[in-house]
Amino acid sequence: MTENLFGIDERILTLAQEAEKECTQMFVQTDKIAQYNGEKVLKAFIDNRVSESCLKGTTGYGYGDCGRDTLDKVFAQAFGGEDAIVRHTFVNGTHALSTALFGVLRMGDTLLSCVGRPYDTLEGVIGLTGEKGSGSLMDFGVKYEQVDLVDEKTPDFESIAQKAKTAKVAYIQRSRGYSLRPSLSVEVIGKIAETAKQANPDIIVMVDNCYGEFVEKQEPLSVGADLIIGSLIKNPGGGIASTGGYICGRADLVEKCADRLTCVGMGKEVGCTLSQNREMLLGFFMSPQTVASAVKTSVFACRLFEKLGFKTLPESSETRTDIIASILLENEENLTAFCKGIQKGSPVDSFVTPEAWDMPGYESKVIMAAGAFTMGASIELSADAPIREPFAAWLQGGITYPSGRMGILVAANEMCKKGLLRF
Repeated sequence: MTENLFGIDERILTLAQEAEKECTQMFVQTDKIAQYNGEKVLKAFIDNRVSESCLKGTTGYGYGDCGRDTLDKVFAQAFGGEDAIVRHTFVNGTHALSTALFGVLRMGDTLLSCVGRPYDTLEGVIGLTGEKGSGSLMDFGVKYEQVDLVDEKTPDFESIAQKAKTAKVAYIQRSRGYSLRPSLSVEVIGKIAETAKQANPDIIVMVDNCYGEFVEKQEPLSVGADLIIGSLIKNPGGGIASTGGYICGRADLVEKCADRLTCVGMGKEVGCTLSQNREMLLGFFMSPQTVASAVKTSVFACRLFEKLGFKTLPESSETRTDIIASILLENEENLTAFCKGIQKGSPVDSFVTPEAWDMPGYESKVIMAAGAFTMGASIELSADAPIREPFAAWLQGGITYPSGRMGILVAANEMCKKGLLRF
């Protein structure tokens, strides 16, 4: 038995050992997926002749940056796209999504959200929140419609088919955001794409792929999506990329997005990479294995907290389609103690006490625990939650399983010390 360096309550350790044994089958399946995706990424590196010179950066205009251009090709091949734009100048996932939406939508077009209201931070981009005249899509004459889920779980395919007839973009958010609906499998995304395109062959299917990359063997581009978008401080950065994001898919659409990111006529041809190429290439190379660690951490956390009497979404035995798990902690006291425990079990800023605050882009106060090497990196173990019912902690990340596992144990132990657990 490993020495109890963190002073974890023996009752929690016993439950943890039982939980790990019960997660064995899920861990084996996760490792198989990581092996497949790792080989896929390696082949993309070899086929696109990644060289030592690609690891260097450029300054100024960035003309002829072989590392930048090769990185785009590697992402495109690994994700099954015709082209990609991968840049450290995307400040977060929402910025990449905003760039893609403004890149392909024009005045009079309709944006159709196929699985309900989008994630909080995108509402201002669309114009659902914020002041009129702030520069949202609605301010530029883009119309918005949405199709809600049936019973908050299942896509409403009939309504999607009806509304897709007049829409320019069918928007699909793969992950759940701050809701309790299931994250979407690639298979379900494919069915939504097929439904929308049968109704309107010209529609552009755009997927917010955040938190989902390399969790399954396929990516949404292989089942009918035209564009996928994500953040490099989530899955595809492998815990190494310091910042950035990507847009990948149809070459003509990627070009439009690149013109939006820089300017029309220059697009992908400009943009220096400074010293970021090595981080982004290495992070992407490592990401299948890093994602597997995050998935294992999530599965273990769900099983342990199920044994402690809490409901989790997904359940520990369910097939994973992203790295996020929701642990329903029932009240604010439990939620706060859990997040403080996650912080205490982090490698960076473990001594900091997280407090709920009015975070930009969110309607409710949010508490965030994230002792990460990269600020806000969701591929590193973190937990965040709006202070509102059902008082669920959205748990994600874990760049190594041993450290992720211990972070979960420290969180449980923090609740135990406050007398909040039911053994």
